[in-house]
Amino acid sequence: MALYRDEGIVLRTTKLGEADRIITLLTRNHGKVRAVAKGVRRTKSRFGARLEPFMRADLLLNEGRTFDSIRQAESISSYAAPITADYDRFTAASVIVEIISDLASTEHEPVGAQYMLLAGALNALATAKHAPELIANSYVLRAIALAGWTPRLDSCVVCGRTTDLKYFSVRAGGVMCAADRTPDARRLQEGERLQLIALLAGDWNALDRNQLLVSTTTHVEAWAEQILERPVRSMRLQ
Repeated sequence: MALYRDEGIVLRTTKLGEADRIITLLTRNHGKVRAVAKGVRRTKSRFGARLEPFMRADLLLNEGRTFDSIRQAESISSYAAPITADYDRFTAASVIVEIISDLASTEHEPVGAQYMLLAGALNALATAKHAPELIANSYVLRAIALAGWTPRLDSCVVCGRTTDLKYFSVRAGGVMCAADRTPDARRLQEGERLQLIALLAGDWNALDRNQLLVSTTTHVEAWAEQILERPVRSMRLQ
């Protein structure tokens, strides 16, 4: 089986046997990869600590039939320690990992800019650049947009009107004016639409000025659930 080198971020780990783990990674060039790391649960493991969730590492892997295998791992960025030491950061990182795990559903399929967006979000959490809930909600909208689903927030999805945009419908794909709103549309409170626009754009100057509204998070969660077709469990812990 062929060897290949790539860098990757650990999304999750699963115990295998007495000493091994299955490591689920998002890699820069090979998309999602599941690989066996042999002996990493032993105290004398050479690279066990480099293969914990939220770690970013340079990897040498061996292709396999069911799982690839990790031969070498060198740390690039140690995001795990500061993230797992803080509940809010850990919860935000859990949301991020759950979202990308679903969006990158096919193994060994390159995901383009998704890898760098993931690395940027985890770095922002680890270095406390912004409030964790802002990072998580911005990531959710931006990752889903990169995957091909962008909510329409600047004009009514029915008539194209750019004023009186007081409703948001996840089924319709964005905001609606009062005249064309559908029964499922939720009313937007003051400031919610502007926060959604800033989250989608990653406009940190605008986002850092005000606390994220709980109702804005509700719209983000509803949008994610509509696209993923299931509840986002981690978002309910925020």
